Amino acid sequence: MAKKSKNMRAALEKIDASKLYTIEEAVKLAKEVSFVKFDATVEVAYNLNIDVKQSDQQIRGAMVLPNGTGKVSRVLVFAQGAKVEEAKAAGADFVGAEDLVAKINSGWLDFDVVIATPDMMAVVGRLGRVLGPRNLMPNPKTGTVTMDVTKAVRESKGGKVTYRADKAGIVAVPIGKVSFDEEKLVGNLKALHSVIQGAKPAAAKGTYITSLTVTTTMGPGVKIDAASIY
Repeated sequence: MAKKSKNMRAALEKIDASKLYTIEEAVKLAKEVSFVKFDATVEVAYNLNIDVKQSDQQIRGAMVLPNGTGKVSRVLVFAQGAKVEEAKAAGADFVGAEDLVAKINSGWLDFDVVIATPDMMAVVGRLGRVLGPRNLMPNPKTGTVTMDVTKAVRESKGGKVTYRADKAGIVAVPIGKVSFDEEKLVGNLKALHSVIQGAKPAAAKGTYITSLTVTTTMGPGVKIDAASIY
């Protein structure tokens, strides 16, 4: 077992591992025990009782956090014709078509979100091996394959996050930065919680949310009582 750092041991001493904290207590504590010297990201992880091997129990989507994420995303748009100028006007950082395919295949990855109009997906599809593993492939379920380029770009710049259950049924989503006021983090988590609750598959049986934890970059997790979120 890896030896814990002095800072991690000190942080863990402030957390009762056997306790389920209220959402307000957990967010406050997670901020307090963050020990890195930069503005750490605050993230929540849901452990869901779902079988992602079943097509009717997969969870994936996107939402805009009411208080943003604290990060300004670099947005790349694949478009042609009038949609090129629309994307630029909306604030896209990079707009193009075949030229971007060549650039990305040569190793360029200086972007955080990829958006494409439906007619460009045949072109974007050639980047599946590059974008897919990085969870950057445009997808209608996350609103990144759309003709409404303006909306997609503005949402991506304004606090949009994606969520997806991994093979173990865990959904991890950033909800802001340690520098955020507690109220903003709580507000973001409540909004996300409502979406995750609403995404419960009809085929899922038993307790849906088996555990919920909030943590910060390199920091320890604080368990939340999901029943305390309204």
